[in-house]
Amino acid sequence: MPHSESTPEQQDPPARTELTPTMEDTTLNLGNGGLTDEDLLMAGVDEVESPPVVPPAAVEQQPPPSSAPEEEDAPVEIKQETKSDIKLEDLFDGMDSDSDDEFSGKNNHTNKDLVTGQVPPSSPGPAAPSGGGSNPDLLRAFYQLLFPWRHYFQWLNHSPTPTPDFKHREFSLWLSGGVVFRFQSYATLDLLRKDVFKHLPERIEIGPIYTANPRDRKTFRNSSAFKPVAKELCFDIDLTDYDDVRTCCDKANICGKCWRFITMAIKVLGVALKEDFGYEHVMWVYSGRRGAHAWVCDRKARGLDDHKRKAIGNYFSVVKGGEKTGKRVNVRRPLHPHLARSLGILKEHFLTDVLEGQDPWREEDRAEKLLMLLPDVKLRVALKEKWEANPGRSSVVKWGDIDSVAKTMGSVNTKDLLEAKQDIVLEYTYPRLDILVTEQKTHLLKSPFVVHPGTGRVCVPIDTDDLDGFDPLGVPTIGGLVNEIDAAGGVVKKEGDDEDRRGAEWERTSIKPYTDQFRGFVHGLLREEREFVRVKREREEEGGLDF
Repeated sequence: MPHSESTPEQQDPPARTELTPTMEDTTLNLGNGGLTDEDLLMAGVDEVESPPVVPPAAVEQQPPPSSAPEEEDAPVEIKQETKSDIKLEDLFDGMDSDSDDEFSGKNNHTNKDLVTGQVPPSSPGPAAPSGGGSNPDLLRAFYQLLFPWRHYFQWLNHSPTPTPDFKHREFSLWLSGGVVFRFQSYATLDLLRKDVFKHLPERIEIGPIYTANPRDRKTFRNSSAFKPVAKELCFDIDLTDYDDVRTCCDKANICGKCWRFITMAIKVLGVALKEDFGYEHVMWVYSGRRGAHAWVCDRKARGLDDHKRKAIGNYFSVVKGGEKTGKRVNVRRPLHPHLARSLGILKEHFLTDVLEGQDPWREEDRAEKLLMLLPDVKLRVALKEKWEANPGRSSVVKWGDIDSVAKTMGSVNTKDLLEAKQDIVLEYTYPRLDILVTEQKTHLLKSPFVVHPGTGRVCVPIDTDDLDGFDPLGVPTIGGLVNEIDAAGGVVKKEGDDEDRRGAEWERTSIKPYTDQFRGFVHGLLREEREFVRVKREREEEGGLDF
């Protein structure tokens, strides 16, 4: 970004601190991480202790920072437990987010490993240029300069001042070297920030709000005294679940073509969550590599029990089974209004993004799958003969062949064929969810605005008003953001002030539109919370029923 340069006639400019890390870099003294005094007061923080500045000459002699917990206000590393030691914690085994191979059970690690702090080894994956998702110097700069702490706190707290919604919320910090801190909780934003600045986690996951402080869970003798009471209703979509229908990429790899499956899913779920369930505050967040997460933050959604969450999950469970199970969509007729509406949304995407963009049936073995989804045996035989006689036909042409050959035969049941084609459209385009993320309050999910360790990309909100304009490969990386600050002149220091000026660095980088979007979302959520409190108070004053 352009910045004014000083001339010899001008006064000395404010000192600036370059952020691009090198092997000789010192620890950055970035203090409040972008929060003003007003921000800290709103978060219930009186004073913030800045990390110390390490003189350059002392860097090599200084031992690396220890991740071991302190006795006070520090996370406790979860040790390996014997079977006889496991009591209340067993209720929450296996509830970690599994969106990414870096930290998931998809690498054939047990869920128990995630609870005891044995993290599956990182998968290298296709790293983004200058990503630096695991670089501690870049993480320090990001957390202290660019992370939206104030609005992050208000999003989870539902108020500008600390409440049990924040104090009793579980956080999970994932550190380099395979260390996981589960059941962390913080009375104020300042305490959370201090822990993050101290440990520089590669990943932060968010869990439910409990009846008591999660750090005190072992002091309770039974689960009724310590249990989850609220959490956002969440949805997790991962492109690896589309590997049987996408041809451009597979596994952790993505491109603009296959990202269209995520776009379709967000459109379908977004309309349904609003029109069928009445939810207004839904935030979609890029996972940092190959997926997206939805956070439904409405008060009535946060209070759902697991039975209702499971019912909502089942509502969206249309594509079932694995890729080797044959026909994966079997829906009743007449179609449910949600499915009829979804077909209206998806049919154009099916033609352009699937048939043209993916060309899923050009190859003979994939075309066999299409034939098996058709109900009429004679039609399948006729189509196979036609395609074998005319090899290389595109998927668009083969899709048209179904109707033309059926019309020529004259004996095909048109109603059955229409329903089969509708099921095919749904199988290739309808959202595919990790259902456990939706069904269970105790399931952890990766936090917005953390950095994906494999790609270095920030998990930013997705603008649902411009879904077609979202480019996952264009999302800012942590390394790129720090370079942008350097290009804009580094961290500005006030004249005569010993502390760096903080709070404006994010505005000079490409993270700004995503932060602005998040701030707007949080403001809307807080307006609803204030209105709820006002109406509740008025009803109580009038002697009406509480709700």
